[in-house]
Amino acid sequence: MITGPQCRAARALVEITRGKLTIRSGVDEAVIRDFEHKLDEPDDRTIAALQAALEELGAVFIDENGGGIGVRRKFTESEAKRIARLEGEGGIVANDRVP
Repeated sequence: MITGPQCRAARALVEITRGKLTIRSGVDEAVIRDFEHKLDEPDDRTIAALQAALEELGAVFIDENGGGIGVRRKFTESEAKRIARLEGEGGIVANDRVP
């Protein structure tokens, strides 16, 4: 189950407003706001609806894994291939700091 802060972070990552999430999930906007600000904890079915809607939009929720819970954006297959190609280019290892 996701947390309110994860919900808020996922909305930012997939660039969706609370109003649009309300339409996609069927969850009232006030419930989303209170959940994100830790003012109220909706029932499991409501949280599952929010999580499903955000995952459909490209959010991936990360469970507690020793480093803490989180959320990231899912890459499409073509994006993943491009990233892999860039990571495998090689070249001179240098300091990334810009003077």
